[in-house]
Amino acid sequence: MNKKYFLICFLSLILLSSCTDDSEYIPAVNNKTVIGKLIFFDKNLSNPIGQSCASCHAPETGFSDPLHRDISEGAVSGAFTSINSPNLAYNVFSPERSYNTTDETFIGGLFLNGRSLNLKEQIIHPFIGGLEMNNGNIANVVSKIRKAAYFSEIEKEYGLAKTDEEQMSFIADALVAFETSKEVNSFTSKFDYFNKQLIKFTDDEKKGLAVFQGKGKCAQCHVLEPDERTGKILFTDFTYDNIGVPRNEKNPFYNQSAAVNPAGSNFMDLGIGAIVSKPEHNGKFRVPTLRNIAVSAPYFHNGSFKTLKDVIHFYNVRDLKPSEFAPPEVLKNVNTDELGDLKMTAEEELQLEAFLRTLTDHYRK
Repeated sequence: MNKKYFLICFLSLILLSSCTDDSEYIPAVNNKTVIGKLIFFDKNLSNPIGQSCASCHAPETGFSDPLHRDISEGAVSGAFTSINSPNLAYNVFSPERSYNTTDETFIGGLFLNGRSLNLKEQIIHPFIGGLEMNNGNIANVVSKIRKAAYFSEIEKEYGLAKTDEEQMSFIADALVAFETSKEVNSFTSKFDYFNKQLIKFTDDEKKGLAVFQGKGKCAQCHVLEPDERTGKILFTDFTYDNIGVPRNEKNPFYNQSAAVNPAGSNFMDLGIGAIVSKPEHNGKFRVPTLRNIAVSAPYFHNGSFKTLKDVIHFYNVRDLKPSEFAPPEVLKNVNTDELGDLKMTAEEELQLEAFLRTLTDHYRK
């Protein structure tokens, strides 16, 4: 092991061990976690080089875009997908995508539109995608990994890969170890300490929690019950919903070439409906976790809302004051039962925002 790699591993272990949480679900620090972190921050794994996973999913913003762009730019200058870079923290606990016949909704999967069934599959897509890290195929990714200073550690941990596909599986496994680690999912927000009765909320935060559970109807999708698999409160049920988000007229995807976006400015993002080819689910996107919501702007699948205050107001009066907002990007399947006319007062909107700000990790008194 060279000195540079040893130093990086040592620093990684210090950072990871500094995260405090008693969850047995989240794996303990191990060599896979350290390798995964090195891969996650490696800017040599794109084409051209210069973009890592962390370029669009940075720790300081809950592992979302550190530049707060509506849509993150790919490794190739001017390359954009149609969708906002989601917060990776806690969303990595999404179960494998399935369909719930009772509630008539899809549950789980990764990416906001559910295009990956599970986390390991999701990890591979950005490496290859022409609008993201642009390596074209698995062989090109593996070739770069084999030149990395930490490659010998991958072989020590996983053994000698027989094929590029097997090597890519090792890479994905290490990234899963990091992305499900305590460093990415620390459960160290003010809410977590409040929930353990270690601190008290301010009066506004306490009232905001009451609005969250009651009049705001937030907890109907951003649930407060512990997740069955993790035993932790994840603030999402991982279902899909069309909440009537307007088009983002500044979405750079509209200006991509006809080869990438043949619809041009007429493009309409149908969410999971397009992924599963079921029109009855058009316009629906996965309910994200609200953890780190205050630091992960902009919001929604197309980045159309820039502040948390605006999001709360939209949820509250979307149907009561439709002239304040552009029409929904997808008119069908809009949820009118759980949002749109919540009758919150201006003060309650502020109190709700105060509570949501308690969900940011690494709280210090």
